[in-house]
Amino acid sequence: MADLSINVRVEHEDFVLSINEKISLTGITGIFGHSGSGKSTLLKVIAGLDKHVQGKLAINDLPAADALLDSEAKIFVAAQQRNIGLVFQNSRLFPHLTVEENLRYGQKRRNNTSVNKPLDFAEIVVLTKLDNLLSKSVAQLSGGEQQRVALARALLAEPRLLLLDEPLSALDDKNKSLMLTLLAKVQKQLNLPMLYVSHSLAEIQQLANNLLVLSSGKVTHYGDIHQVIHLLTTNNEILHQTSLSLTVQEHLVEYGLTSLVLGDQQILMPLNQQIESDANTNTNVRCIIAASDISVTLHEPSESSIVNHLQGTITKFEPCKSQVLLTVNCSGQDFFVNITAWSAKRLSLIVDQKVFIQFKANSVRTLR
Repeated sequence: MADLSINVRVEHEDFVLSINEKISLTGITGIFGHSGSGKSTLLKVIAGLDKHVQGKLAINDLPAADALLDSEAKIFVAAQQRNIGLVFQNSRLFPHLTVEENLRYGQKRRNNTSVNKPLDFAEIVVLTKLDNLLSKSVAQLSGGEQQRVALARALLAEPRLLLLDEPLSALDDKNKSLMLTLLAKVQKQLNLPMLYVSHSLAEIQQLANNLLVLSSGKVTHYGDIHQVIHLLTTNNEILHQTSLSLTVQEHLVEYGLTSLVLGDQQILMPLNQQIESDANTNTNVRCIIAASDISVTLHEPSESSIVNHLQGTITKFEPCKSQVLLTVNCSGQDFFVNITAWSAKRLSLIVDQKVFIQFKANSVRTLR
C-alpha cells in the first residue's frame, strides 16, 4: 500500500502553504477548504507545477520511496516525468483536434517505463462513455462531455496518481451526478488513487474514502470521510449534518421509496432511478441529513406522516445560544440534531436519555 508523504512549505506573497502529512494512496481522497485555503496550490506542488517549494515530497511504496522533491538534496522531478495526471475544472482540450485525436495525444504521453500492460484504448473509451463521440470536434461537445474527454485523456497517459482540481464546478447537477458515478467506477475498475479537490462537501462526501481539510494553508483534519465530516459538524465549522454510508435493502417502487439498512432499523429515502437500476440490492449509498431536518420525540410516533423514526440514546448535549446540538446514537450511528433550547427544556432532555428521532424521506439527500 502506497502513501504520499508531504512535508513542504510554499510562500507566495501574502499566502503560505505549510503541510506535513502522509496521505494514503488507496481509493479517493477528498481535499476540502474554503477559497484561498491552499487546495489548488497543494495540487500544483504534487504535480510539479510550482518550483518555489521547500521540503520533501515522495510516493512511498514499500520497499522503496520515490522522491519527487527534496530541496536540501536539490531534487526536483519535472512535471512531465512524475507520471501524475491532472484534470482541471475546465477541460483544457485542444480545440483544433477531434475527440479521438485528443485522446491519442494522452496515450502518446504514457510513461514507457511502466511494467504494466498498456491500457486498452477502446476499453477507456467505453468506460468513459465516449464511443459515439470520437469523430466529433471538441467544440461540439457539452461541458459534461468535454470533462469526460479530459478524464479519458488523463487516464490514457496511465498515471500512478490522478489529481482532480474542481472538475465538476462548471457542470449542472445532472452532469455532476453522472461524473461522480463515472469517477467512482473508474477508480474501482483501474484501482487508480485519486486526490479530488472541491469546495463542495456534498460532492466529496459522495465520492471520497478519506478527507483532508485545509484552512489558511494548513491541514486541520485528515481521516475517514464520515468521521471528518462529523468532526467539522461538532466543531461548528460547517452546517450541522449527519454523513451516512448505508446499504440498500429493497426498492419500494410503488411508493417511490428505497429502504436502507441501519443495524436492525431502516431508513427510507426517495427512490433514485440510478440506484434502482443497479441489479444488486446490496448497493452502497452515501447520503447526508441536515441536523435541522431531524426532530426528537420521547415516544415512538405511531400516527405520523413522517416515515423515518429511529430509536437512540443522547450521547452529547451542546447548547449554542438559543439552539442545542444533540448527538443521538442510533444502532451505532451518530446523528446530529438541531433543536431550540426551549424544546430541549420542555422535553427535559439529558445525556444518556432514550429518545426517538424522526425525519422525512426527502430529508435524506444524495447526489446520485
